[in-house]
Amino acid sequence: MLDDVPRDPFADDPDDPAAALGETDSPQSLTSAERDEAMTDLADVEVFRSLLEPQGVLGLVLDCPECGEQHYFDWELLRGNLRQMIDNGRPQVHEPAYQPDPTNYVTWEYARGYVDGVTDTEGHH
Repeated sequence: MLDDVPRDPFADDPDDPAAALGETDSPQSLTSAERDEAMTDLADVEVFRSLLEPQGVLGLVLDCPECGEQHYFDWELLRGNLRQMIDNGRPQVHEPAYQPDPTNYVTWEYARGYVDGVTDTEGHH
């Protein structure tokens, strides 16, 4: 059962192994906590994109719990996956970017730190 799978801390992880299970099932609704988390992640992605895209950052790199490798996702793919999570209870299954240049992508943690640094510098809290 899907309930037995521990929840990945990244609600927007398009490579969540649970997402591939039961593609024929009707969409699952998220718990309110999961939905809030996905909405927060979506808001974060929008902020990350607004600050990092002008710096030449094309998207985020996420660790895949299934294969142990890193996958690269551009901003639109991340937004689309989060919207799918919020609307349908699970992300769309997408192939990550093909042969991306890793220098164009940053981790979620880097993006968070960058945003925090910018907001601290501006004096907004």
